[in-house]
Amino acid sequence: MTKEALCELAIAAREQAYAPYSGYTVGAALLAADGHVYTGCNIENAAFTPTVCAERTAIFKAVSEGERKFTMMAVAGGKAGQPGEAFPPCGVCRQVLAEFCPPDFPILLAETGGRYTTYTLAEILPLAFTPKHVD
Repeated sequence: MTKEALCELAIAAREQAYAPYSGYTVGAALLAADGHVYTGCNIENAAFTPTVCAERTAIFKAVSEGERKFTMMAVAGGKAGQPGEAFPPCGVCRQVLAEFCPPDFPILLAETGGRYTTYTLAEILPLAFTPKHVD
């Protein structure tokens, strides 16, 4: 799976987002070590707290199917109906990624037009609280 292809899957997943309150749609594509891709979109709720982000949707889908090893994630987002922009994961999603992914885990921030920027999990979540802190 190329980085460009994973970004395209994240952009496509964004189309499924349910975001009537914020108007921001986000898609994510998570590449597992076995080559399977799990996608997710953000799903908002009128009570706000039950809202779930695209990144966590993808991770939870993968984990619920027994997957625990991941190699890369692409995220695409922006205002509904507008071109995508670099849209980083929120703090909660970063923490969930830290539960399953090493510090050098690549996160691609996909934009429309085939552009993307790559960051590592350590770059976007320095000093992460990880499972080693509770051993």
